[in-house]
Amino acid sequence: MAATEPKASAPIPGKMCPRVWFYSSLLTLQYGVQPLLTKRLISRDVIVTSSVLTCEIAKVVCAIILMAKDGSLKKLVKEWTLMGSLTATGLPAAIYALQNSLLQISYRNLDSLTLSILNQTKIFFTALFTYIILRQRQSLQQIGALFLLIMAAVLLSIGEGSSKASNAGDPEKILFYGIVPVLVASVLSGLASALCQWASQVKNHSSYMMTVEMSIVGSLCLLASTSKSPDGETIRHHGFFYGWTPLTLIPIVTNALGGILVGLITSLAGGVTKGFVVVSALLVTAMLQFLFEGKPPSLYSLVALPLVISSISIYQKYPYRVKKKEA
Repeated sequence: MAATEPKASAPIPGKMCPRVWFYSSLLTLQYGVQPLLTKRLISRDVIVTSSVLTCEIAKVVCAIILMAKDGSLKKLVKEWTLMGSLTATGLPAAIYALQNSLLQISYRNLDSLTLSILNQTKIFFTALFTYIILRQRQSLQQIGALFLLIMAAVLLSIGEGSSKASNAGDPEKILFYGIVPVLVASVLSGLASALCQWASQVKNHSSYMMTVEMSIVGSLCLLASTSKSPDGETIRHHGFFYGWTPLTLIPIVTNALGGILVGLITSLAGGVTKGFVVVSALLVTAMLQFLFEGKPPSLYSLVALPLVISSISIYQKYPYRVKKKEA
C-alpha cells in the first residue's frame, strides 16, 4: 500500500479513517515493543553511536522511498535549499541526535516499563517549550494533568533509585545511567518538538522531507562528535559494527519506521490520536514485559501507571479554548 503524504491542513478532531487506524496500530505496537527489542537484540557491546547513525540512515531511506511512491520527491528536491533546510531543521536535528543517544543508554539500565513511563514526561516539556516558543496556552485541566505526570515521574525515580526496586543491584548506576539520561532526553524531546512545530508552521515543510533533513543533520553532528568521544575511539579500535549481529538491525529498523509513522499520524489526525497511541503503547509494554521477561511491574510502576494514563487522557481531552468576548 503506497503511503500518501498528507497535506498540511488542520486535522479534524475525532476523525479516524481506516488509514489512521492502520498507522496508529502500527505505531502502538512499535512503541510498545521497541524497549524489549532493543534490550534483547542489541548487545551491550554495540556502540551507541553506530546504532543511532544506522537508525538515521534507515529513516532517510524509508522517507525517500515513500516520497518516490507518492510522486512528491522531484518537486520537493527542486524546491529544496540548503539555507532553508538548516534554518528549519538544523537545531532540532542536533537535539534529536543527542536525545537518541541518551535513550540508548537508558535502555540498557532501566526495565522496559519504567523507561516507557518516564519517557512520557516529554509531553510536559513539549507543552512548556510550545508555550515559550509559540505562546500556546494550556487549560486548567491540562495543567493539572501535567502535575499528575510529574508525580508519576517522581514515584518512578524513587522506586528505581532504591536497591529493592531495582533488579540491577546498583542504585547509583540506575539513577545516573538510567533515570537521568531518559529525563534529559525528555527535556530535549520537548524542545525539539516545539522547534519542529515552529518550522512546520513557518516553512510548511513536508513531514518526509523534514525526516530526511533532520536525519542527515543529526548524523553529521554525531559523526563530528566521534573525533573526541569515547564511542569514536571505540569505533576506531574495533570497527563501526563492533558487537553487531544480523538481529541488531531489527530494532534499528523498527525505530526508524516509528519515526516515519509519528509524522504521518500527526499530519493526518493530530496530537489527540498520538496521545491514545502513547497510552496504548504503555499497556503493550507492560503486557510484553510480563509475557517475555516473566516479571510483573514493580509496585511503584503499578502506582505510577494509572497516573500517567489519567494525565495523558485528561491533557488530550481538555484543550485550551479561547474565551469569546461578549458583544
